[in-house]
Amino acid sequence: MMLNNQRVWDKTRAAFGIVLLLLFSYLMFGIIFPYTSGRLDIDFLLTKQHIIHLLHYRWAFYFHIFSSLLILLSGLTQFSSYVLRQWPQVHRWVGKAYVVLILFISGPAALIMSFYGNGGWPARISFVLLSLLWWGFTFHAWRLALQRQFQAHAHFMIRSFALTLSAISLRLYQLLINSYFDVDPEVLYIFLSWFSWLGNLAVAEWVIYKRSRVMTGPPPT
Repeated sequence: MMLNNQRVWDKTRAAFGIVLLLLFSYLMFGIIFPYTSGRLDIDFLLTKQHIIHLLHYRWAFYFHIFSSLLILLSGLTQFSSYVLRQWPQVHRWVGKAYVVLILFISGPAALIMSFYGNGGWPARISFVLLSLLWWGFTFHAWRLALQRQFQAHAHFMIRSFALTLSAISLRLYQLLINSYFDVDPEVLYIFLSWFSWLGNLAVAEWVIYKRSRVMTGPPPT
C-alpha cells in the first residue's frame, strides 16, 4: 500500500513538474516572440537604446533569447526518470543539445549582456556571477556524465537548470511585487537580480539534499 502511494505521489509530482515547465515555456515564448520582428524599440530593448548600436550586444541579446526557449524545454526530458528509463537516447541527445547551447551560445551571450545589465553595478555583478555559475555548473555536469558519475551529474544538472529558470523567476517576482507593493523600481530590480537566482539555487540544494536522502536511505539505528 505504501509503495502504491509513493508511486501515485511520484506520478503526481512529475505531472505537476511537466505542467509547470510547459507554463514557464509558454511565458518565455510570450517574452521572446515580439523580438522576432527585428525591431530595436520594443519591450526590454527600450531600456537599451543607449547601447543598442553596439553590434556585439545585439548579437549577444538575440543569441541568448532565441536559444533560451530550447534550453528551457529540454527540462522535459532531462529530469524525467520515465524518459531516462524508456528512451535513454532521447535523454542523452537532448542533454547534449542543452550543454552545447549553454556552453557555446547562451552562456557566453549572457555574460556579455551582464556587463550592460540594468540596475548599475550592484545588479551587473549579480548577472556576471549568475552567468559564470550557469556556465560552470553545466560544464561540470557534462564532465561528470563523461566520467559516468551519474548521481553527481544529476545534481549539477539540477543546479544548472535552477539558474536557467532565473529569467522566469525574476519576471514573476517583479510582477507579483509590483502588483501588491509600492517599491522603487531600481531598488527592486537590484534585489531581484540577486534573489531570482539565489532563491532558485537554494531550492535546488534542497531538492539535491532530498534526493540524496532517498538514494542513501535513513541512517542505521
